Amino acid sequence: MRLAEQFAHARRLLRNDQALMAVVAALVGVLVAYAAIAFRLSIGGVQWLSYGVFTERLIGSVAELPIWQVLLAPTAGGLLVGLFLQFVMPGRRPMGVASVIEAMALRNGHMRLRDGLAAAFVSVVSLGAGASTGREGPMVHLGASIAGGITGRLGLSPHLARTLLGCGVAASVAASFNAPIAGVFFALEVIIGHYALSAFAPVVIASVAGTVICRAHLGEQPAFLLPQFGINSLWEFPAFMVLGAVCAAIAIIFMWSIFYAERVVDSLPAPDWLKPAAGGLAVGAIAVEFPHILGVGYEATDAALNELFPLWLLLALIPLKTAATAISLGCRFGGGVFSPSLCLGAMTGGAFGIIAAGVFPDLAASHGAYAIVGMSALAAATLGAPISTILIVFELTGDYQITVAVMLATSIATVIVQQVQGRSFFHWQLENRGLNLRGGRARHLLQTLTVRDVLAKDFDKIPERTSIAEIKAMFGRLPHGTFVVVDGDDKLVGTISFADLKHIGFDSNLDSLINARDVAHTQAPAPWPDDTLEEVLAVMDVSGEEHLAVVASASDRSVLGVVHHGDVLRAYNRVLLQAQAEEHDDARPQ
Repeated sequence: MRLAEQFAHARRLLRNDQALMAVVAALVGVLVAYAAIAFRLSIGGVQWLSYGVFTERLIGSVAELPIWQVLLAPTAGGLLVGLFLQFVMPGRRPMGVASVIEAMALRNGHMRLRDGLAAAFVSVVSLGAGASTGREGPMVHLGASIAGGITGRLGLSPHLARTLLGCGVAASVAASFNAPIAGVFFALEVIIGHYALSAFAPVVIASVAGTVICRAHLGEQPAFLLPQFGINSLWEFPAFMVLGAVCAAIAIIFMWSIFYAERVVDSLPAPDWLKPAAGGLAVGAIAVEFPHILGVGYEATDAALNELFPLWLLLALIPLKTAATAISLGCRFGGGVFSPSLCLGAMTGGAFGIIAAGVFPDLAASHGAYAIVGMSALAAATLGAPISTILIVFELTGDYQITVAVMLATSIATVIVQQVQGRSFFHWQLENRGLNLRGGRARHLLQTLTVRDVLAKDFDKIPERTSIAEIKAMFGRLPHGTFVVVDGDDKLVGTISFADLKHIGFDSNLDSLINARDVAHTQAPAPWPDDTLEEVLAVMDVSGEEHLAVVASASDRSVLGVVHHGDVLRAYNRVLLQAQAEEHDDARPQ
């Protein structure tokens, strides 16, 4: 019996999808946790080959290596990545959180395990060779791919498939950070997009299962071990607010740097397979003097949080880490932005704290406290996920003494970035690929429907030489109050509505002097059959037109029909209600 048939049989026996999903979610959590462990060990193995160090603490060891090795390791890793992307990887680009969001919105949570394994290989080589990126994004993609592979085997409905994808994401975040609460909220906030109980319970189970497995093998300690920091005075809260604004500015520069680097690298005449090697050489050149920028950067972040770096080094590492990450991602190395944003935030907060202590020595807290606040604010502003980022920082550091300061700065940084850019890093990535998913699943429904789906072919077409007197006589029988005016070759000239005639409607002296072309609205937009309803609604809102003539293409102005505003709204409501009914049926106990 096939696995999908066994699952369907189990659904009939249990008569409760939630109970069955709990079992599947636990299985996903366990599998993703072991995948996360293997992922981290693989990175360590490549890193040992590159630098002779298996752990994430690279700085001291790399500083003692010969310059040629520091330059060669990321260059050779980049060459391997470039060749793999060129000949093996679909789309010739690494995958991460943005790809998971795309799968959730466009493919109902379905992902291929093969793609996840290929993307994981690229990230293992990249991070092991020293690319200045994060391991969390690739791990999220791998966890989601494992869940997607199980979804395909079980033949799950769209609603259950999306929930299981969230389970894979939650387990991967929990396993990566030893942070089960943050894993749950990251999956719900960033990937699933809601907190409904039908999704919440399986996601929690998967996150807990992933955490238990990782703690059994890797221990229970958080990623960073810190002394307890406190706030000396309420007068520090204005400083935390300013720090939030500073982190927002750094986050914007950080994101812009990455996308600028991508555009520059894409425009270079060199072969695509060679570009990661060139990027690796550039990263290695920075690492010769500042090995702090290599890899995920946890050692540098930990040092900033524990107040081990002087002010000059903190200030220097902010632009250097930004440049190294932009070069790495722009040159198509695998990896994410979460670890780099944590590192940048810790450097920014630490430097800000030292400066604040110099200006107000009796009021400022330890600059390690500012480093924690900055770490949360900058990461949340970059990811567009303030709730889960705050929880991740708390679980990473184990420090709940500065809760209010973290929440205040994080909220300010997130609001500023959203106001300036209007989107998170992940949605910016998707928009650069031509996908605008900021409106969530409801907006996607409008993107899946086209003008062809609502095209009305029973429209009134008149020649451009038709007199105004004839038009007035025909207006009474128009169902929508709009004429389509065509020329002698049956090509679109424009449209005429009652509003176009209101200034001459009562002047019969003009009836024989002007014709349809003279009063037609020739500048009215004319959509094409394959335009999405989202695009058409936007055009209608801007133009004020409720009835638009549809032409074959930009070069062929042959009129195929008319699209009506009311028909667009009815089509949208129909598919929205259908989707909601499907989710309701899936969520009910069977």
